[in-house]
Amino acid sequence: MKISAEFVTSAAGTEGFPRDRLGEVAFVGRSNVGKSSLINALVGRTLARTSAAPGKTRLANFYRVQRGAAPALYLVDLPGYGYARGGDAAARDFNRLADEYFARSAEGKAIGVLLLVDSRHPGLDSDLDAWSWLKDLGCPSGVIGTKVDKLTRAERARHTRALESSFERPVPLISAATGEGLEELWKLIVRLTKPTAAS
Repeated sequence: MKISAEFVTSAAGTEGFPRDRLGEVAFVGRSNVGKSSLINALVGRTLARTSAAPGKTRLANFYRVQRGAAPALYLVDLPGYGYARGGDAAARDFNRLADEYFARSAEGKAIGVLLLVDSRHPGLDSDLDAWSWLKDLGCPSGVIGTKVDKLTRAERARHTRALESSFERPVPLISAATGEGLEELWKLIVRLTKPTAAS
């Protein structure tokens, strides 16, 4: 299926966010969980900058994507949480940017959100805290497990059970490296951008 995708802007706060009415799906997760890599895998080319060093993404990066005949939308790569460089100042920057970004949902902006968690480390406190925070926001939301290609078959089954127990919902496992689960992820993204989507 043909996918058109382009980088639109990086924003440090409200003034830099796009002002059109396109739906958005924000990628939230710990630093180095693979948000940028997953965006590249979804669009089939290198669009988002990736780095092995955690904490590389410090702004909200907006990518306009259209898959086939579906309506265009933004995939939004938010900075990762849980990385120590910059300490409390970095945490405050993330919290401020996230608060400003999600505040637009209360103003009628269609925003869905995907929490990305590393499937090798199910049930981290920081991920569970992030999920609780996202549920309180009231945006349509989902959880996916990244880097499933790094798991053995036995680990995959065990970690799937642990993730679904922790988050009390199905948690699809995805690999940006092999492409596993991307079709299912696209279906989830479409659901999250529908006006009647429920978390």
